[in-house]
Amino acid sequence: MAIITLTTDFGEKDHFAGAIKGAIYSEQSDVRIVDISHSVSPFNIPEAAYIIQNAYTSFPKGTIHIVGIDSELNEENKHIALKLDDHYFICANNGILSMITNAIVPEKMVEINIHNNMQSSFPVLDVFVQVACHIARGGTLEVIGKPITEIKTLKNLAPYVNDDQNQIIGNVVYIDNYGNVISNITKSLFEKLQKGREFTIFAGNNKFTKIRNKYSDVVDFTKTENLRNAEGKGLAIFNSSKYLEIAMYKSNTETVGGASSLMGLNYRDKITINFIKTNQPIF
Repeated sequence: MAIITLTTDFGEKDHFAGAIKGAIYSEQSDVRIVDISHSVSPFNIPEAAYIIQNAYTSFPKGTIHIVGIDSELNEENKHIALKLDDHYFICANNGILSMITNAIVPEKMVEINIHNNMQSSFPVLDVFVQVACHIARGGTLEVIGKPITEIKTLKNLAPYVNDDQNQIIGNVVYIDNYGNVISNITKSLFEKLQKGREFTIFAGNNKFTKIRNKYSDVVDFTKTENLRNAEGKGLAIFNSSKYLEIAMYKSNTETVGGASSLMGLNYRDKITINFIKTNQPIF
């Protein structure tokens, strides 16, 4: 049984996500539909890119992923379908797959060209569903599109490294449900450049000189519970997706707040790492 996933910015209030599921089942009843998220911030491509990159690998090979973010068809926003890492992706050519294609070369890419056969003001429902069901039935990409050799990429999804290799400048690409702030700086890039050097992480007006292995590392468990005062304590950590995260221990955006609100960190804000020689003072 084919699996089709849905990632959109449609939210839960409106009918859009339900309509897409109904259209899929009407076209191809013997599939399984999985919601990855419908809570992507409206038109936020980097946020969707982060979610897709970190979710798709948990699904079986051959899974079909519909990504409905900024999908209106126009001259600068064509529709594409890709086979990548033995998964299929259907989305707009707006850079949303940049984080994946930076690491993995697609096996096959086409620009979808079935639009002349339908009138559509809701392409995720009318076009993406047709393409997904075609693939679920064993159809090939060449039938629904013309082969292409490259797709649009977003340069701001990759951090900047200076010529001296002693500084990484990244950006906030995602803020999670806890208010934790995720940058585009990967653990592998950090380790490649660190080379045993000390470092300082600058995130807004906050500085960190340690990267924790787990969130509870900020807790001093030798103290009695009423003296620990760890809730709301800031930390830097490489999260489960191996991206540098600025977090608050046991944060709650509806009560005490999270790293984003308490540290004043928002989408696209800079996160900088300076590497320091051991005999160089830390400012």
